[in-house]
Amino acid sequence: MKKLNVGVIGVGAMGYNHARVYSQLKNANLLAVADISKTALKRVTKRYNTKGFTDYMKVLEMPEIDAVSVCVPTTYHYKVTMDAIEHGKHVLVEKPIAFTVEEAKEMIKFARKKNVKLSVGHVERFNPAVQKAKEVVESGTIGDIVTASTKRVGPFPPRIKDVGVTIDLAIHDIDIMHYLFEKKVVEVYAYMGSILNKCEFEDHAEIMVKFQENIVGLLEVNWLTPYKKRKLSITGTDGIISVDYITQNLKVHGKFAQNISINKEEPLKNELRSFVNSVLEDKEPPVNGESGLYALKVVLNAIKSAKKGYPVRLEGGKNE
Repeated sequence: MKKLNVGVIGVGAMGYNHARVYSQLKNANLLAVADISKTALKRVTKRYNTKGFTDYMKVLEMPEIDAVSVCVPTTYHYKVTMDAIEHGKHVLVEKPIAFTVEEAKEMIKFARKKNVKLSVGHVERFNPAVQKAKEVVESGTIGDIVTASTKRVGPFPPRIKDVGVTIDLAIHDIDIMHYLFEKKVVEVYAYMGSILNKCEFEDHAEIMVKFQENIVGLLEVNWLTPYKKRKLSITGTDGIISVDYITQNLKVHGKFAQNISINKEEPLKNELRSFVNSVLEDKEPPVNGESGLYALKVVLNAIKSAKKGYPVRLEGGKNE
């Protein structure tokens, strides 16, 4: 079996899990990791018997490494990803793709120029319950989609210091709605605020997103709730789909209510397996740079709406 040699840059909470999963995949070899924290490095290198560096360039300079996961804070996504592409490495960068739309566009353009794969870590796409929900939507079981609502809430994560709850959490559900409905966003309106004052960004947001064909998405995200909840409800003309991201349970309420059988799997493992396969088979990653850019555009316009106090219109994914 052909294997992909991989590295992980940034082995904090998310990066540690990337290293763990790569070490489990049969078609991947975890060769090296990098982090500025020697404690984090020691934990990963000892557990997964791999090389560790405090300078991530040393990982990129290893000719035997084919691809890397970039799991550093958002403000460093652009720099690290561009360096990786410059060294000819395929990249999976954690969401959001970048801090700004301009950075994301440059990353996509450079990856094309260097002929390397660029994928973005929108892990909920690989949740078995979401994939099954897409099958149900496409089957027409619940008729035409009318609305969707999400609740993605939980306690404040101290490790998040450079973005607010909108970019950290709401971007997941923006991407999922776009993925499920395959419709562009035409308007976004949001209210946001900061109550806990634990960071300089918003810690709660209520966002309304209008898609083509008058489909409306309602998103609630916060870092105020003492327990984690990740739920999605989709209302159609003939029924409702209810998804629990965490338990991977899916119910369809139509003429009859039914629980849909799902083979439960770790979304991150599905995501990284897909990325590895896309490189080995020379195929476009399921969540490419353009997908990451689109989700980023929408959440940034939601933030703009909250600051301005009025809806922001988009056409074809672009500001008017």
